[in-house]
Amino acid sequence: MGGCAGSQQRLSDSEGEVSAPELRPILLDRQGAHWKNVIGFWLLGLCNNFSYVVMLSAAHDILSHERTSGNKSHVDPDPVPTPHNNSSRFDCNSVSTAAVLLADILPTLVIKLLAPLGLHLLPYSPRVLVSGVCAAGSFILVAFSHSVGMSLCGVVFASISSGLGEVTFLSLTAFYPRAVISWWSSGTGAAGLLGALSYLGLTQAGLSPQHTLLSMLGIPTLLLASYFFLLTSPEPLDPRGEEEAERAARQPLMGSEAPEQQSKPDSSTNLSFQEKWTVFKGLLWYIIPLVLVYFAEYFINQGLFELLFFRNTSLSHAQQYRWYQMLYQAGVFASRSSLRCCHIRFTWVLALLQFFNLAFLLVDVWLSFLPNIYLVFVIVLYEGLLGGAAYVNTFHNIALETSDKHREFAMAATCISDTLGISLSGLLALPLHDFLCHLS
Repeated sequence: MGGCAGSQQRLSDSEGEVSAPELRPILLDRQGAHWKNVIGFWLLGLCNNFSYVVMLSAAHDILSHERTSGNKSHVDPDPVPTPHNNSSRFDCNSVSTAAVLLADILPTLVIKLLAPLGLHLLPYSPRVLVSGVCAAGSFILVAFSHSVGMSLCGVVFASISSGLGEVTFLSLTAFYPRAVISWWSSGTGAAGLLGALSYLGLTQAGLSPQHTLLSMLGIPTLLLASYFFLLTSPEPLDPRGEEEAERAARQPLMGSEAPEQQSKPDSSTNLSFQEKWTVFKGLLWYIIPLVLVYFAEYFINQGLFELLFFRNTSLSHAQQYRWYQMLYQAGVFASRSSLRCCHIRFTWVLALLQFFNLAFLLVDVWLSFLPNIYLVFVIVLYEGLLGGAAYVNTFHNIALETSDKHREFAMAATCISDTLGISLSGLLALPLHDFLCHLS
């Protein structure tokens, strides 16, 4: 099949994605098209989440220093740790890093809440363009910012890019073989690892945060190139042996579809409100555990990471925060890429384990009983493994258990899960930060 999303072969909207497939010339064999699509979705996952992750990795730097008009380097790569609140045993910023989390997630929450209602009416290509432009704008705004407020505006742009992109690309997977979901998830995990690692590595190497952010402007360009030039035009999905057998063994989210309705993906515009509500109720088995997993892990990441400060190490406070983010993202990448090795059906178990991590680290923040930072490093890596596993297995299970007709809507609706959990954690982490930082 031929190639580019921007050509006449790329359909302009979600309804046209599957129209008249017989008219598309076959320019590549099936195997070549398969690899173009899976690599394309891996790159889309990588690029879509990259700016979001970098903003969280830079959260401590964004809030640590007010910029002056002549300070183009923002902060020193290795600042000397000086407490912001001398009355507290914690080295606290005046504002919690949860403020950056909220700026990085609330616009995404709004987008995902509205997406099932009408976002599918907007063609895919304009959505992707807006996502790429917002990602580039986020890097530029934060890089040249001289105030925390302007930096947070840049973070909002990153949130719009990530949220709009996730809804768009997960909905788009409904028109491709289900294997692309695993590759998309792996790409989002790689975004976490590479985003956090690149920010940590470049600043550790002596590059200023400003120049570090500007060096990442190639990522939005790669996102646009992956969509417009790498993905092939979708075709009707044929039954594929093992996957169909596995899906047939599952309880579908809606059990009344006629066989002819499952022959190819259909647009969400053809679903009635009653159908959408019935599908959504069936999704709650997966949505609720994913909300809980993300609530617990981001409460740790943006509520506790900054307070897990060890003075008996050579790492500065900013460096410790960056290492936490990098190790967490390494765990996410490993587990989001593990679907072929380990498939988890009951994702609520992951939610219970993540809440145990939250309770354990919260007690350590309160009592400071862990002797060194390396034990926290192990826990943070494990935390990322649980979070990534919950994400990839949730969407994989939904792909198996929804009919082709409902899959696009189901993917878009389930996108709200992680964002809702993250938003709730940010709202609760702010007062927790203030409370703990006022302890003597």
